[in-house]
Amino acid sequence: MKFKSIEKGKIKKGIYILPNFFTMMNLFFGFYSVICSINRDFKVAATAVLIAAVFDLLDGKIARATHTSSRFGAEFDSLADLVSFGMAPGVLLYLWVLQPLQNLGWLTAFLFMACGALRLARFNTNLDQPSDGYFSGLPIPAAAGMVSVTVLIISDLGLNPAYGRFPILFLAYILSFLMVSTIRYYSFKKVNLFKAMNFNVLVAMMLILILIASNPSITLYVIALAYIASGPVKYLLWHFRKNDQKEDLASAHKIKK
Repeated sequence: MKFKSIEKGKIKKGIYILPNFFTMMNLFFGFYSVICSINRDFKVAATAVLIAAVFDLLDGKIARATHTSSRFGAEFDSLADLVSFGMAPGVLLYLWVLQPLQNLGWLTAFLFMACGALRLARFNTNLDQPSDGYFSGLPIPAAAGMVSVTVLIISDLGLNPAYGRFPILFLAYILSFLMVSTIRYYSFKKVNLFKAMNFNVLVAMMLILILIASNPSITLYVIALAYIASGPVKYLLWHFRKNDQKEDLASAHKIKK
């Protein structure tokens, strides 16, 4: 989904050039990814989706920093996201590895795109509600990013994706489920790129950039996998903690009796 928030009462009417230009670049690279997939240039197609995700991150940050959020921008962003993070990775999945599965292959790719569309629609219906810093369900850019880094790491390692066809099929179903689930994911909305930051944060960002530059596919894969796993892990910890609290209350009640 999008890493941005539009607070109630602060949505302005009109079209602002700068944030919408970044949204247009998001859409451009999403469409370019589709073209690359059709031409069977899968590594470039995956990279284009990741570039689109960077523009999707920046357009919301710029809109908030310049106070140029608008209803038009929010709707345009959702449409661009559906192309870049719904259709583009769906087409990439199908043409890269799922096509030999025939109906099961294209239906899986469609399911990924459809769940992304549902995820975006649910997000848009909650635009006016105050944000608590978390998304309900896996954001669609994160799901698309996981597909992309999977393509990149398999390509860089020189592996044949056909041998991992069914694990990749399973991954597509997991990502689809997580997008429409209510599992909470940190939104990074409170991370402001245009304000003063702690020196240690700057050093950490530099180290992350060095790791990405040294081995992009592996580093991005680990980051994407860690983020996607963070939601279910946090949910399970909360569930077990809640059950422990219930057992403690039940034991305390028995002792009182």
